[in-house]
Amino acid sequence: MKRTFVIVAGVFGALGVSLGAFGAHGLSAMLDANGHAGSFQTATEYLMIHTLALLFTAIAAQQWPGKLTQWAGYLFIIGNLLFSGSLYVLSMLNMSVMGAVAPFGGAALIAGWVLLAVVAWRAKG
Repeated sequence: MKRTFVIVAGVFGALGVSLGAFGAHGLSAMLDANGHAGSFQTATEYLMIHTLALLFTAIAAQQWPGKLTQWAGYLFIIGNLLFSGSLYVLSMLNMSVMGAVAPFGGAALIAGWVLLAVVAWRAKG
């Protein structure tokens, strides 16, 4: 599972940099016009932050292997897809209904952090 988390983090990282650059240069006029530049920026920031969290989870899984650590990684993946993904769709396609999806992704990201804390709390030494 550690390898999978690193692979997905690599893909997410590449997407984050690519989409961030595309948003800043190729889409800036459209995002400003539709009022979603802030949402696009938030999606990129959260994608990159939680890409690092996923990498950390892969490292944590070596120190503290187990189902909770795995679930933390899965939740970071799901959260990135739902939170950042929905904000990207909202921003680029102006689909306001996607704003209702973002909180589910945010909840998954929060749960991932909580699980990491629980894993560390339960660790011996």
